Amino acid sequence: MSFLKSSTSFTRFRVLDDVKPEIYDSIEDVLRKYAMIDIDDTADERGYGWTNFDDMLDLDFATSSPRKSEFIVFAFRVDTRRVAPAIIKKHVTIALRQDEAKMAELGKKYISKDRKKEIIEQVKLRLRARTLPIPAVFEVIWDYSHKTIYFASVQRKVIDMFTEYFVRSFDVHIEQVLPYSLAQNILGSGCEDKLDELEPTTFNID
Repeated sequence: MSFLKSSTSFTRFRVLDDVKPEIYDSIEDVLRKYAMIDIDDTADERGYGWTNFDDMLDLDFATSSPRKSEFIVFAFRVDTRRVAPAIIKKHVTIALRQDEAKMAELGKKYISKDRKKEIIEQVKLRLRARTLPIPAVFEVIWDYSHKTIYFASVQRKVIDMFTEYFVRSFDVHIEQVLPYSLAQNILGSGCEDKLDELEPTTFNID
């Protein structure tokens, strides 16, 4: 999903802490420090971090500045290696049979439970090393002056990863804005009882 498209889905966050002005002034340094670490030459299952809004390969933020007027714009890139379960099953079976043959030569009949776990992990590691990671980019727009963040994803797992990494990077806490909390913010204090009494309405279209 992208904010540059005609329509997109996104999650809104509220910044709970007061952000130090120097964060805005040195935003490139913070983003570089916590930038995406490429996992192409590793066997890691997942890698993630910040990258340029305009170029997902620009981890130095040289293509363009993340400061756009009162906004800070960048992206959260997640690279994931996925090996199909059927492929894992096939190669685990091959590895187990090979190990069973070696055990038989030594006069042993069974492979221990710990050895089976070790073989499975070795197979997964070997297959991941042969598989290129799939990149996914989720754009971030931080309305600095209004303490609001727009994140171009509604996937629960990605949202949790983004939230944890944002707090770690900027040392500020954020809270997802849900419809209930948004209504509280618009209507002001003392509206909770009225909101709790609301019931859904079904509209019939003939």
